[in-house]
Amino acid sequence: MSLTPPAPHRIQIEHLVRRSIYQRFGKRVPRAALAPNPLLVNISARHCHLTPQAVEVLFGPGARLTPMKWLYQKGQFAAKETVTLIGPRSRMISNLRVLGPCRSINQVELALTDSISLGFQAPIRVSGNIAGTPGCMLMGPHGFFSMTEGVIRAAPHVHMHPEDTAFYGVKSGDYMRLRVGGPCATTFDRLLVRADPEFKLEVHIDTDEGNACALQTDSFVELLT
Repeated sequence: MSLTPPAPHRIQIEHLVRRSIYQRFGKRVPRAALAPNPLLVNISARHCHLTPQAVEVLFGPGARLTPMKWLYQKGQFAAKETVTLIGPRSRMISNLRVLGPCRSINQVELALTDSISLGFQAPIRVSGNIAGTPGCMLMGPHGFFSMTEGVIRAAPHVHMHPEDTAFYGVKSGDYMRLRVGGPCATTFDRLLVRADPEFKLEVHIDTDEGNACALQTDSFVELLT
């Protein structure tokens, strides 16, 4: 990959500094500061995941995804490559970002407003659970790729390292709540826990959900069991 591995994220540095300040001045350390890892809530905009075979159909024989920007989770990136998504009403979304690396299935993740606009009845699913979901047509610079299934609305979820599941007392497959403060304060009641030793603590919600709670980089966020 052509990109330099990412430096520590801002929120990780802030977490360590905040904990040190509380301890330095003898203040009671809030529960969030005691957590082993900082909580990051990110809005996951519409995107797609592709198999190596789909990449070659769309971008040409031998084509590989080119990293453009590293994402928070280890090894994940937004690729330079984009495709055009053609919906059942012949309406299109151009410049749909491809995320890498390649996966074993093809999947398109949309928000509800995207689904309605394009004419999809996309169910809320955990990533990878695409059985019985709508298909679509993707167009790239080299050709068309027909997906027989794989269009979903991603269920709101939290990526957790085993340190995080131990701290919060949850396990993979459980549900948590996410409280977002601010002028449009909201609590999401069904946040699916996805645990793996490679994960960093990160919540993913879609653009509709992020807009509904007016999520900003400085919004107060809290995980609740």
